[in-house]
Amino acid sequence: MANRPILHDWNLQPDAATTLQRQLATQVIRTDQLPDEVQRVAGGDMAINEENAMARAAAVLLSHPELQIIERHVYEEPIRMPYIPGLLSFREVPCIMGAFDRLQEQPDLVMVDGQGIAHPRYLGIASHLGLWLDLPTIGCAKSILRGHYDEKALGEEAGAWVPLIYKGEQVGAVVRTRSHVKPMIISLEHRMSLETSVQYALACCKGYRLPEPTRQADKLSKDNTCQEPDAEHSPTLWE
Repeated sequence: MANRPILHDWNLQPDAATTLQRQLATQVIRTDQLPDEVQRVAGGDMAINEENAMARAAAVLLSHPELQIIERHVYEEPIRMPYIPGLLSFREVPCIMGAFDRLQEQPDLVMVDGQGIAHPRYLGIASHLGLWLDLPTIGCAKSILRGHYDEKALGEEAGAWVPLIYKGEQVGAVVRTRSHVKPMIISLEHRMSLETSVQYALACCKGYRLPEPTRQADKLSKDNTCQEPDAEHSPTLWE
């Protein structure tokens, strides 16, 4: 998956990065551009390797609708940027793309642990990654970065959801992915509508709060015992 256009340089000062976010936000496509049949869904996430203080990203490719693992890969690199609220994508996206570059099959849909347009400048980590990959992408965040919702209107059963509103605009959905469990924040990222994003997020849950693609990527990014297989090894040896 390494053949892609270069959108911008990553070595930016915070002021330049925020300006770039506003520019890139205008390129996000908020309508569905999915294939007729989604057969492969990928999850991406990044953590800090506590053993060597390196950034460690994971990409996990699953079949759809079965949600069986096809490939999973890790990629490590030095941390590029300190944590700055609102600029998480500049810290994590390059590393996550390193993991996605190791996929042998291209996903039809990508899910990321983070925000999409539910962001102060409408370009969270998932939207930013979606633009680089140029693939339909969904943000699956554990908490709200910007916006508010009607807590009383949100049902307790799995599948219930209410709009997330920011500056008078619906930028995401607060979704109960598991009954009587804290909801997830689902937002469209790129080449997806909000309604379709919610539909696929719920379809990719296997009884857990997190959709399976991001749940598996989260686990793998934090598992320092797992190492990337040699290039000549089949992906099945890495499962």
